[in-house]
Amino acid sequence: MESPNSQVVLVRSKSLGPKLLVSIGAHEFFKLEMWKAALTELVATASLMFTLTTSIIACLDSQEEPNPKLLVPLAVFIIAFLFLMVTIPLSGGHMSPVFTFIAALKGIITLSRALIYVISQCIGSIIGFLIIKKVMQQKLAETYSLGGCAIGGIKPQEALLLEFSCTFVVLFVGVTLGFDKRRAKDVGLPMVCLVVAGAMGLAVFVSVTVTGQAGYAGVGLNPARCLGPALIQGGPLWEGHWVFWIGPFLACVLYYGVSVNLPKEGLVWVDDGESGILKLAGDCFYVKD
Repeated sequence: MESPNSQVVLVRSKSLGPKLLVSIGAHEFFKLEMWKAALTELVATASLMFTLTTSIIACLDSQEEPNPKLLVPLAVFIIAFLFLMVTIPLSGGHMSPVFTFIAALKGIITLSRALIYVISQCIGSIIGFLIIKKVMQQKLAETYSLGGCAIGGIKPQEALLLEFSCTFVVLFVGVTLGFDKRRAKDVGLPMVCLVVAGAMGLAVFVSVTVTGQAGYAGVGLNPARCLGPALIQGGPLWEGHWVFWIGPFLACVLYYGVSVNLPKEGLVWVDDGESGILKLAGDCFYVKD
């Protein structure tokens, strides 16, 4: 004969299962819209990898500019802006496990959708770099490691710090605006894309100029982008590969902790002159009769 306590535990266990499935978004596995969005992420990530990587290698291989590395952030900015404009209305425009992870942390997407998005992004990256491998000259592929993420020339801990810091900058500048529905609606989609792409270009610029090391490829900002060439090209790209996963995800965790404590209503302006320095000085030296 069951005791009342065992019956309570049984009822709780039965109710906990469906509630947990709902909270992680298991129902989305049966929604066609989610799979269409995941396919969009796959295609967009593959296209982004192909376009961005070939453009970056073309910049680095250019002999016309005194410092072709300065062209890389500009290429990142322009290409990221174009892809964000197209994909944000369709799937959210993540194209990176970093944006997917922070979106899941903030509850913008479910854990189930986040999992499918990340898998799609990784598959898309592999497809994109497979295409690059087929069409690129072997010499260029070897010289620039297929455009993969390499930390040669600096220590892993230095690369980790750069990856963490630059990813946090992108999140703080871009995601703070992009994930704020009211502000994003006020400024419009083009401005949101401009800010996010600008933050990415700025992060790349900082990483490729501050170190000055030829073997360092700059921050990845996208673990999926680093995974594709590592699987296809291999070799030195596996050295320190963990940096391009751990750094961004630590930045996401820190940013989430910061973002939940950001002001919700924004800056509240006081009336003109109430707290001015002259007003404060007058209050200090004014002697009341």
